[in-house]
Amino acid sequence: MIRYIAFLRGINVSGQKLIKMEELREEFVLPGFKNVRTYIQSGNVIFDTKETGQALLTNKIENNLQKWLGYEVKTVLRTIDEIEGTVKHNPFKEVKLGGHIKQYVAFLPDEPANEMKDIILALNNDLEILHFRGRDVYWLIQNPDNEKLKFTNVFIEKKLKMTATTRNWNTVNKMLEYKQ
Repeated sequence: MIRYIAFLRGINVSGQKLIKMEELREEFVLPGFKNVRTYIQSGNVIFDTKETGQALLTNKIENNLQKWLGYEVKTVLRTIDEIEGTVKHNPFKEVKLGGHIKQYVAFLPDEPANEMKDIILALNNDLEILHFRGRDVYWLIQNPDNEKLKFTNVFIEKKLKMTATTRNWNTVNKMLEYKQ
């Protein structure tokens, strides 16, 4: 069995697309899915399956959610091993987080083309730094004066022309507790 995390995009954000986690867990009990759990209210679903094709699994999940909810919920999958790699290869591991210094990761379904990455990386500034590694976009914010930020999940999606779903660094690390 492989342990996956389905990161659902845009649910329970700002009072929009509200889904109770208990109901979401029940909807994720699909054929071949075992040990279904959720973590916090932002649409993180952990499950085990023998299936290995992430595109097939994503399609299965998105189709099921569409039927259940009546609207599209984009989903990005990662294995626990992939999340371990995300944490291990953190380019900002030397930065002490807290206060006005925050870190996020945007999960992408595919690795973007180098030209697309270059467009975004050219916009790095003193307040926000993005770094790409495969299908992950690491995002460091150093904003002591609470200035308006340039990068958002929607901004990343528009520039890369693909779905992205962002989680804070604490949530990403918390996912590793589901390794076993």
